[in-house]
Amino acid sequence: MRVILQKVTRGSVSADNRILGEIGIGYVLLVGVKDGDTQEDADYLVKKISKLRVFEDTEGKMNLDIHQVDGSVLSISQFTLLANTKKGNRPSFTSSAKPDEALFLYNYFNQGLRQHGLSVAEGKFGAHMTVAIENDGPVTIIFDTDHK
Repeated sequence: MRVILQKVTRGSVSADNRILGEIGIGYVLLVGVKDGDTQEDADYLVKKISKLRVFEDTEGKMNLDIHQVDGSVLSISQFTLLANTKKGNRPSFTSSAKPDEALFLYNYFNQGLRQHGLSVAEGKFGAHMTVAIENDGPVTIIFDTDHK
């Protein structure tokens, strides 16, 4: 699995001119599921993300986790994170999981975040969405279970 985490002051996702989810302070997560990813991969990411300390303490150091700032998560499925651009000019997505497998792991991942006490808003799996991200810092961190 590959997750792009952006620390935000706010974020929202909409489809068909309707807001599907929005948050204030917290994380916008762009989530890509690769062929062969497992629940163990999702569990690993849930643990890392729920404990990540990237919010500033009173001394301005990134020392607080999302729980300590009462933050929320906006999770958006994004298979294009797995694009292979080695050949030609058109990306290949052959390493992406099949839609039913990806949806299962995406939902499992989001439920895991909730079980770790986080409020999670979501986009619509497989839909064409518009995402608004107000990155704070900017802080953007890439997680990839191929590199755990």
